[in-house]
Formats: sequence, C-alpha cells, structure tokens
Amino acid sequence: MTPAPDESFIAAVKPLVDAMGGRLLPPDEAGPDDVVLAWAGADVVAVRLPQLADSLDHILAAMERARGRPLADLERKAKQEVVRTLEARGAFAVRHGVETVAGALGVSRFTIYNYLNREKGR
Repeated sequence: MTPAPDESFIAAVKPLVDAMGGRLLPPDEAGPDDVVLAWAGADVVAVRLPQLADSLDHILAAMERARGRPLADLERKAKQEVVRTLEARGAFAVRHGVETVAGALGVSRFTIYNYLNREKGR
C-alpha cells in the first residue's frame, strides 16, 4: 500500500523539523508564528519552530548523541571542533549562548572565547 501524498510529504520534512527541534501540527492548529507547508496547492502540515535558546539545547543534545558521550568528556581538540560547528550555526548569536555552550562542554566562558578567537586568528 502506497502512502498518501500528504503522508509522504510529512515523512519527507519530519527529519528536518526534528533536527531543528521543531514540532509538526495539523495546519488548522497553526499559530501566527508557525510555518504552514503546502503541497500540490493544499496546506498539509504546520511547523512550530523552537525558540532560539531551545534550539541550542537541542543542537547540543544531538551533538552529544552523535558522539556517544557527554560533550564535557571530549578532548580539547574535539571541544574546539564543537565550538567551530556551533559558531557556524549561529549558536553564539543566541542570548547566553556562550554560557550555555561553556556549561555543556565543562569549560569556562573565557575558554569558549579563546577557542573563537583562535579560529579568527587563523
């Protein structure tokens, strides 16, 4: 049995929404800040995006799962790589982003700034 086009579309966008820490909703439950996705001229699903701070927590949790251990347990070089990745994703534009990342990595804010400045010096 082939899934309905709506179901296929939802299945296709779900991994992206999950990666962002968003939530799928029926289109008629969409709020003013939600994004309604249409397919073949019909509203199919609404996406509720997380607040930026929640996104950062979600990204950090995903990075931890991908590495199979707490970020605080990583070696210095791996922590620097995490900071580079997070900087590229805009994590430090979020209010308290440096503090949040420092806590997850088990380092000081000063260390995060050193990692960031070291990259800019290259």
